[in-house]
Order: sequence, then C-alpha cells, then structure tokens
Amino acid sequence: MAMSFGFQLATQPNKKGLYPVVLRITQDRKQKKVRTTFEVKKSDWNQNANYYKHFRQSYPDYAKANAELKKLIERYEEKNRELAKKGESNAEIITLGIKEDEKSTSFLTYAKERTQDIYDTGGIRNWKKYNGFCNKLEKFLKKSRKSDLLFSELTPAFVSKFNSFLHKLPNERNPNQLLHPNTIEVVLNIFKTLVNRAIEIDGLIKPEQNPFLKFKYSGVKTAKEKLSADEIEAIANLQLAENSLIWHCRNYFFFSFYCAGIRAGDLIQLRWNNITSDGRLNYEMGKNHKFRDLILVDQAKDILKLYYKEGVKGTDYIFPLLDNDLPWASAITQDEKDTLPAKTKEKMFALISSKNALINKELGKIAKQAKIEKKLTFHISRHSFAKVAKEKGIDNLSVKALLGHSKIETTERYMGSFDTERNDQALASIFEKDKEQQDKKAVLLEKLEGLDEQQIEAILAIVNKGEKKE
Repeated sequence: MAMSFGFQLATQPNKKGLYPVVLRITQDRKQKKVRTTFEVKKSDWNQNANYYKHFRQSYPDYAKANAELKKLIERYEEKNRELAKKGESNAEIITLGIKEDEKSTSFLTYAKERTQDIYDTGGIRNWKKYNGFCNKLEKFLKKSRKSDLLFSELTPAFVSKFNSFLHKLPNERNPNQLLHPNTIEVVLNIFKTLVNRAIEIDGLIKPEQNPFLKFKYSGVKTAKEKLSADEIEAIANLQLAENSLIWHCRNYFFFSFYCAGIRAGDLIQLRWNNITSDGRLNYEMGKNHKFRDLILVDQAKDILKLYYKEGVKGTDYIFPLLDNDLPWASAITQDEKDTLPAKTKEKMFALISSKNALINKELGKIAKQAKIEKKLTFHISRHSFAKVAKEKGIDNLSVKALLGHSKIETTERYMGSFDTERNDQALASIFEKDKEQQDKKAVLLEKLEGLDEQQIEAILAIVNKGEKKE
C-alpha cells in the first residue's frame, strides 16, 4: 500500500480571495486532503516545483515558507514509517496521529481547541473573548511571518513582543483609536489562563516554563461614569413622544436604575413571571447565575404599568424587545437556557447584544437632549444606582448585595447570606419619598399663614441674625 504526499491549492478561494494550501495524501489511488495554515495568491504558487519549493519569490519570506512545507511533509512521512512498523498505516490514522502531536506541541492549536470547547459547552460570552484572543494572536504571528506557535516558543520575550503588538493594534469598533489598555489586559488574561490550564490540567508544559512568572502587566484604573441627581432629573424631565423608541429606552434605563442596576441582558429577557404577586422582582442573573430577589419600589412599578396588558401570559416578555415566538423563547429558566444548542445560544447572544446596542444608541440621543456630556450607556444605570445608594448612606455590604456582585460571596462566608428584608429596607430607603420632610414643610407653611407681616418680619430677623453668627 504505497503512500505519497504532496501539496496543492484548494479549488475555491476563501473570503479574503486567497487559496488555502492543502496537503494531499494518496494511497491506492484514493486521496485525503488536509488543510494547512498557509493561504496564498495563485500567482505566488508554483504547483510543478521540485522539492516542495512551491512558494514563488513574490511570496513574503518564500524561503522560510518553503522550508515549513518540507518540514510538514517530513513529519507526515515519519508518522507513516512509525505506524507502518505496527501495520497501522493509512491516511486517516496518520492524520489523527499528526493532530495529536500538534496538540501536544502547538499552543495555537491548543488555544483554538479550548476556544471550541467553550463554544460547544455554551459559554458564548467567553467564547467571543477567547476567539478574539486567537484572532489577535494569529495576526501577530502572520506579521512575524509565522504560521504557528509552539509551547517551546512561549517565553517572556515572546509575550512582551505580543504585548507591544497589541498596543499598536487599532480598535475594531473605533478604527481611529488603538486598543484600550484594559482591553489588552483582558487579552493577556486569557493568554495567561490558557497557559495555566496547559500546565495544571493538561500537563503540556512544566510550571517553571510559564512565561507569566516573569512577564507582568496591568491595565489602567478608570473612573466609573455615574450620573448626578441633577442629570437623572434632567433625563426624567425630557418630553419624549409616548411609545417612541427613545421613550421606551428611557424606561428601560430607569427600570434598571430603580431595580438595583439590573443588567441589560437580564432586563431584555425579563418575563411577567419574574414579577411576583406581592410586588417583587425574581430572576437569575445570566452573567454569574446568582438569584436576585428584590422589592419593586413604586417608581419601578409605575414603569411596569406602562407595559402590562390584559390577558398577558406569565411567559411573555415584559418589554417589547424580544418576540415570544423566537426559537429559544420556550427556554424560560436559566437552566433551560443553559441546555440550548451552542448555535442557538450564539444567535440568542447576538440578538440580545444588538438590542443592547440599540438601547445605548438611543441613550446617546437622550444624553444629548438632556445636555449631559457624559457617554450615557445602559450600564451606567448600575454605577448611578450605586452612587445614589452611597449618598443615601447605605453601607457597602448592602450595596454589594443589591448589585449581586460575585465578591459578596467572600463576605458571606463569615457573615452569612444577607436576608431579603435587609435588602428590601435598603432598596426602599434609597428611592422612598421623604414624607417626613414634606410633612414638616406643610406644618410650617400652615403656621406661617396664620401670622401677620410684623410677626413674619420678626422671625426673619432672628433667622438672619443666626446666619451672620455662623
């Protein structure tokens, strides 16, 4: 069963107009094709070249690329000889053997497989981050004229060069700007997590070979944008056409504000069965799967009244952002959402992200109308809620509990879980109308009405005298 190896171009170009280079395995007139990491213009490829020197001189770093082709062929030939001795040699087994070898030596392959695992298990949010990391790493390798990254090449110097590359990389959303230092920190955190997993779980490299033992990095501290009481009032006082998109988006923002900063993704998916008969909001946070059980303050109830209709079903979405007949609409609880197919989760995540972007676009218009110079986004409702809570004197632990921050778990280990009554009192006190102060004003006005001009002037003289002493 003679076996031969060679290279050829794929029959169709990819989206970039380049032709992937394919390794061809021929055995008994049957062929198996394995795609390599190379892609090339047809004009840069010589199919009839000898000694696997297929890349023409017009191809960047052609000599190195041709050397890698030869090295790849040698690997397949060596694997064929190794398996032939056991009587197990065929194209399929050789390819599987090579892939296993690559997994143990190629960090890029390892990173991509881990990214696919995250996708397959439904972690769409993390998958996007990991996929972004892989794309940036491939861009860096391509710029360095490399097609792969081996574990043996993971050094502090390599990570340092990659870090420098990231600092020069344009921001995809705003091409006129570079990547933010905190975005770079996220990318490097993923890099570090993958390396740690390769060490601690898969045993692919030794702990002392970890490049992050020596290479250190950090983002920058950024101030969390918050709205002042005047800015919140300015937004509330805007005259917006009822049932218009911008009117709805203001309602979404304020509902989040009055519900301890519920995140956009959770608000978009709220259903009427998340509202209890005794006036509470119960839901599970999609980000960290923590349960929220909050009292609905009057302001939040007023917003809900705008959307309630007779005959509404408990499984219907509260806000007019998602349709009840969507493919995933039948998945109501977080557990049911977690068991959806990965493709369905990806579509759901994409739609919710687009709705969040739409809300933020309208909030930008609201900020402009309210003459607010800050960049108004939905997430600012969480920061603004925390600011108001602190100004009302609510303690840090209660604020953390109301926001549902994961770090509260550390506190709960030695204090126990916060009971809902304490949270109810904290949330209600933030937005309660100061009836006592209003009652005092009413009593004072009533007393002043019963005085003549001379008595009022005497009271004012006493007040002015007190102010001068201060």
